[in-house]
Amino acid sequence: MNQIQQPEDMPRLFVANWNNRRADLLAELFEANADFINVVGLWWENRPAIFKAHAYGLQVIFPNSTLQAGRIKVNQLSEDAAIVHARMQLTGQTAPEGQAGTRHTIFTFVLRRNGTYWLCVSAQNTDIVPGAETYIRTEGGTLRPADYRKK
Repeated sequence: MNQIQQPEDMPRLFVANWNNRRADLLAELFEANADFINVVGLWWENRPAIFKAHAYGLQVIFPNSTLQAGRIKVNQLSEDAAIVHARMQLTGQTAPEGQAGTRHTIFTFVLRRNGTYWLCVSAQNTDIVPGAETYIRTEGGTLRPADYRKK
């Protein structure tokens, strides 16, 4: 079943659909006009765009990847609204020059009850960068991690 019965099901279903390369089922977890913002700030503003981006990603960037959910925290805002945070681990990403290393991210899912099940209204994926607290944009325009605590 691909319906979100409880808010904490969202990360688990997202992971299952990702690992099964089912962009169609992944997109079904979202409302028709949902938003999805990826780790570099690309913003998809509806279910067809979310499907298209994930279909491409699962074929080209992540065809051999495995996604795992770790800690999941639910903040129930009301009977019909919830925020879900989930730590994720991604392995097997394809890089232009071969295989990429393991990535760790935190997903934020905003959910709304739709009758007897829930749908995602908005999702954002943020990379965890060990040893960093922000980024600095260099004169050349690239971003580099920075930690002001280490002077």
